[in-house]
Amino acid sequence: MFKNLINGEWVEAPGVTRNINPSDTRDLIGEYAKADAAQTQDAIAAAQAAFPAWSLSTPQQRFDILDAVGSEILARRNELGDLLAREEGKTLPEAIGEVARAGNIFKFFAGEALRPGGEVLPSVRPGVGVEITREPVGVVGIITPWNFPIAIPAWKIAPALAYGNCVVFKPAELVPGSAWALADILSRSGLPKGVFNLVMGPGSQVGATLLDDARIAAITFTGSVGTGKRVAAACVARMAKFQLEMGGKNPMIVLDDADLGVAVNCAVQSGFFSTGQRCTASSRVIVTEGIHDRFVAAVVEKLRSLKVDDARKAGTDLGPVVDASQLAQNLKYVEIARGEGATLAYGGDALEHNADGQPGFYMRPALFTDTTAGMRINGEEVFGPVVSVLRAKNYDEALHLANDTPFGLAAGIATTSLKHATHFKRHSQAGMVMVNLPTAGVDYHVPFGGRKGSSYGPREQGRYAAEFYTTVKTAYTQA
Repeated sequence: MFKNLINGEWVEAPGVTRNINPSDTRDLIGEYAKADAAQTQDAIAAAQAAFPAWSLSTPQQRFDILDAVGSEILARRNELGDLLAREEGKTLPEAIGEVARAGNIFKFFAGEALRPGGEVLPSVRPGVGVEITREPVGVVGIITPWNFPIAIPAWKIAPALAYGNCVVFKPAELVPGSAWALADILSRSGLPKGVFNLVMGPGSQVGATLLDDARIAAITFTGSVGTGKRVAAACVARMAKFQLEMGGKNPMIVLDDADLGVAVNCAVQSGFFSTGQRCTASSRVIVTEGIHDRFVAAVVEKLRSLKVDDARKAGTDLGPVVDASQLAQNLKYVEIARGEGATLAYGGDALEHNADGQPGFYMRPALFTDTTAGMRINGEEVFGPVVSVLRAKNYDEALHLANDTPFGLAAGIATTSLKHATHFKRHSQAGMVMVNLPTAGVDYHVPFGGRKGSSYGPREQGRYAAEFYTTVKTAYTQA
């Protein structure tokens, strides 16, 4: 059994989680520890005890550790990518790319440990100096989702450690393998005992304990809107700092003047790759009338060419859905859309096994046309390879439809018009905007996050991460 890491030691837990390969449900990847509230409290106590010394560690010490972690991740990218593809279901090239991103994130924040920044200002009073510095917030609870099982933990853990915080990390129960592998690397990196703790287990036990414990100074969470609201309420009740990344119903606009090949690539990459299991996926494609029919025909042709198969097999374009529950939800929304009057232009059916007879959670990607803004398929996040097309008269109507959502994570536009591209970048109500690029795909050194119901709190990634993982101190000195 793969154990939890608490205070520098690998410890057994009261329960066990079985990690199953969604490409072949006969394949047991391993059995992973399943903690309870008491074990979570042990991890919090260890982090709290380690914080005073770690918060005063040198920038060089933090750089050396984080840089070593990044180097090992990059050196093992193929091995770790294979594990990720095996447990989560994204294709092997996508999985290897995610692992590489995680390694680069650790190396970036290794550098940030050497660049803490600060200001020295004169006071308005003579003979008085002012220093503005940043200090770590304390023990950080990290709760991550299943869809990016190493990249999202990396972009939370790396800055937390770089700025001198201690960590209690709760990964998604569905994908413990990548989280355990990352914890194993961190356990051998030279971190003092208790600075980083891995507590695998259910949200009802581990997550709830993190939310309610006064020793947790800050919570960073990525997951569903409903759970995010519960995180916010618990943190507000005890005045803890919190950061939320939640849902999306991201639009991709295709204008009449768009390059058809570019538009199809943007829509298919955004909506269907990683089996549509990305918060940045464009599940609403808003197409103006002049290009609508040609665009739909080209997308259907592209979808027919995509191979749905084992995530680790060469030539696979789309792997399986992550588990039976997610597959059932996807199929439910397919039926909801058909019941609302949408036209199923392609796919939308479950495949019980791949071409080799492996039982898995396979699904043919679904494309709906003749949809309207009021349909549930255009208002609720499906989180699968299900994309709907809305027809718009012109750019102005397309922009209105794009912004007509309670979410605001990512948005894209395919156009050759500088005028419309410039206008869209300014007027799109999203945190991240792409022009002639898929909405899914953000560099590791720039801020990630949205607005409205998609995100709350400071941005993740890049130098903007300091806003969450540090607190500002202003100090005055009279000479």
